[in-house]
Amino acid sequence: MFALPASVRVVLAVEPVDMRKSIDGLMALVRTAWGEDVYSGHLFAFVSRKGDRIKVLTWSRGGFVLLYKRLEAGRFRLPPVDAGAQAVTLDATQLAMLLDGIDVAQVRRQPAWTPPERTGS
Repeated sequence: MFALPASVRVVLAVEPVDMRKSIDGLMALVRTAWGEDVYSGHLFAFVSRKGDRIKVLTWSRGGFVLLYKRLEAGRFRLPPVDAGAQAVTLDATQLAMLLDGIDVAQVRRQPAWTPPERTGS
């Protein structure tokens, strides 16, 4: 699909969103409900009530980009969400899996490798 740098956040709405909302309507949600900067270059994702449609909004070089995907069969499998949360942050890999219909909650990641601590000199 597309590659995203690690510095880009993906914010996924927990509650379903009316897919009739345009760029301006989605911008208003990002600003008012989440207090996020819509011009940050981060991605903001919204899933429909049925769970078969998703919109991803981002700002890119002087204009907004709106990605829209409709599944012909099945539903997008959302990741686990803490109670009371309005949104959940994903990384680029999780977004790609979500858009491909993979159940992110069922995927097990290997722990990230970190170099051993240096002791004494």
